[in-house]
Amino acid sequence: MGSMSASKAFPPGIHVPSLTWFKNEGTQDIDWDVQTKHIEFLVNSGLHGVVIAGTNGESVTLTNEEKEKLVRTAREIAVRCGRPDLPITMGCGGQSTRHVIAETQLAKAAGADFALVLVPSYFHFAMNEEAIVSFFEELADASPIPVLIYNFPGVVAGLDVNSDMLSRLGRHHNIVGVKLTCGGIAKVARVRAEFGPEEFCALAGQSDWLVPAMAVGSTGTITGVANLFPRVCIEIFDLYRASKAAEAEALQLELAKMEWGFGKGGINGTKWVVAKIRGYSLDSCDCRRPYPKFADEKKQAWIYGVVNPLAEQEAKLAKLAKRSA
Repeated sequence: MGSMSASKAFPPGIHVPSLTWFKNEGTQDIDWDVQTKHIEFLVNSGLHGVVIAGTNGESVTLTNEEKEKLVRTAREIAVRCGRPDLPITMGCGGQSTRHVIAETQLAKAAGADFALVLVPSYFHFAMNEEAIVSFFEELADASPIPVLIYNFPGVVAGLDVNSDMLSRLGRHHNIVGVKLTCGGIAKVARVRAEFGPEEFCALAGQSDWLVPAMAVGSTGTITGVANLFPRVCIEIFDLYRASKAAEAEALQLELAKMEWGFGKGGINGTKWVVAKIRGYSLDSCDCRRPYPKFADEKKQAWIYGVVNPLAEQEAKLAKLAKRSA
């Protein structure tokens, strides 16, 4: 097992990378009416944590001032909804160690509990294993909040934090886990074989492999699907933890079918279908330019057809939660 306990363990469960909603006008300012409504929905759903300014939140398009206000807004909503201690994670990124350290300081000041951090990739040709590990260690030394590694080779020029690197990074007291959007389920097993989850945890990067990941030691997931079906994701997590594996697996298969819509639809398709099913204004569902609009009617019909069948199950779970409240 790892040699050091974490500064603060990353909470197990279902965490959602909240979408960011923009007005349909020239400067595409954040639509705070829709944003507030959406975060209230997420908080009231019972999710175990909210991620602000992640990939689904279009982090790279946001200013520092917007990130800070989003975190503060999420905390204010959590307090208002009776969940003042809801774990909030902020995506902290940049192309220099100095920049990312500054973002973690901003996150702390705004009220975030954890920082989710990608590998800097502009100079990807120079980012060998030692450079990547040294970046995270220097960042963790300076960050005022615990760091969660975000391993997503698809958006960082193919750079991958492999198992040897995770073995070293997991021993830093201020690095608490890794989100594996690489889909590397074997990494989950290797992390769990070496570390207790209170030291360093591994999270599935998508919910369509949540049960397999938990079977080999994952503590949960950070999933964009929870922007629409949070209770379904929570139900799978709870069923598996209650040793009801067959029920968890059955619901996992249903969720996996619809998650293909999110995966193939992209962030713009995800925002469109969430707005459509949640009843938000479709005027606020576009990504910030230059990300193209999800305007093709055939694609819209396809994603709605793939995703909507799970809405009935989500509604049933919401009713059950209301009755037991």
